[in-house]
Amino acid sequence: MNSEASKIALVKMILNIENDTFIQKIARFINQEKDDFWNDLSTLEQEEILLGLQQLEKGERISFDDVLKKIS
Repeated sequence: MNSEASKIALVKMILNIENDTFIQKIARFINQEKDDFWNDLSTLEQEEILLGLQQLEKGERISFDDVLKKIS
């Protein structure tokens, strides 16, 4: 069975499910399986992003123009 036929068969099975809890489990599983760029980042990159978010929450920010001046 090719991929398209498998998808159609899967949709038909889902349409016949009456159990709402099971449908929610399927939806969560599908959402978890989607590619998330976060998972592709290294631990260091994740830590840097989290640090930046913490700094923003504390009001520790600089303007884009200041960044450009600093790196120029």
